[in-house]
Amino acid sequence: MIENKVEKKKGLGIFEKYLTVWVFLCIIGGIALGKVAPSVALTLDSFSYYQVSIPIAICLFFMMYPIMVKIDFGEVLKAAKTPKPVGMTLFVNWAIKPFTMYLIASFFLGYLFKGFLPGTEILITGQEVELWRSYIAGTILLGIAPCTAMVLVWSFLARGNDGLTLIMVAINSLTMLFLYAPLGGLLLGVNAMPIPWETILLSVSIYVGLPLFAGYLTRKQILKSKGLNWFNEEFLHYLTPVSIIALLITLVLLFSLKGELIVNYPLTIFWIAIPLFIQTMLIFAIGYFLLAPLLKLSYRDAAPAAMIGASNHFEVAIATATTLFGLSSGAALATVVGVLIEVPTMLFLVSICKRTCYLFPGCDLPWPQCKKLKNNQIV
Repeated sequence: MIENKVEKKKGLGIFEKYLTVWVFLCIIGGIALGKVAPSVALTLDSFSYYQVSIPIAICLFFMMYPIMVKIDFGEVLKAAKTPKPVGMTLFVNWAIKPFTMYLIASFFLGYLFKGFLPGTEILITGQEVELWRSYIAGTILLGIAPCTAMVLVWSFLARGNDGLTLIMVAINSLTMLFLYAPLGGLLLGVNAMPIPWETILLSVSIYVGLPLFAGYLTRKQILKSKGLNWFNEEFLHYLTPVSIIALLITLVLLFSLKGELIVNYPLTIFWIAIPLFIQTMLIFAIGYFLLAPLLKLSYRDAAPAAMIGASNHFEVAIATATTLFGLSSGAALATVVGVLIEVPTMLFLVSICKRTCYLFPGCDLPWPQCKKLKNNQIV
């Protein structure tokens, strides 16, 4: 592919080459900023609309825009004709993920770590509940909210099929509007669970719709005026780091907003993070190592199809937890923990994809592990 040739010619930039280092530094910097200058974080956090943070939305736009510019919409039409990856994500997201999250959270937070999570709280309904029950409720809300935006970034970093990822994002966004409330009501025992319509629609519009529209217009105009060679060899070379830079800035913002929380409740966050991490790894393994080979998916389809189930739509989970249980509830705290571990965990899964892509036949990406198989050896 032309894009791969360009990558070989130009080489990896400093942001891509040392991404793990930059992520670590941004996390530390974000926590320090939140602790040293909490007023800055509070000011940034105040700019939100229906639980969608405007500063983070701006960063996510610049994360998504370079990805959308690269999408060949002819490939999107082809991807729409390949139902197996889409069917896999729907099955994992709605038939497996909510129930494994319930079981894993109940075991760790309701049994194994129960003694480390003492205390009760008063919900906005006036009901008094044990904190560990609230934490389980928050993890459930994360488990029933599949990622519908950031997965485009993870797919991009793993060199997945961007067109197919876009199709899966659209279908899962629509599915969430119908299945989110019934599954949440079933697992939480809430008879009238509200659907955060505004949060779902606004986040999908900002994170997916707006950059998609801008990327489409940019690509169309450049191809018309400059041609495909200039687009691939020059424009993309300077545009690609924008996604990484925006990702790093997003990390600083996320961790600065919750820096005080991390410092004040480190052990609670740690206990909640363990089942969330295990759930993420389990769902990814089911999709990537079990179902994708059974369905004989290519690497470019398998990577994003597995990661869309592993990641979560944390804005929707936070909005629902706040509405049902209150802003200061244990459920809301659990959804925030999901935000904190989301990016590092998903970057770890991107790394796993890169290191194991040779397991999928015909993978010819420009990584040492992806060299074509010859005589059953990686050459």
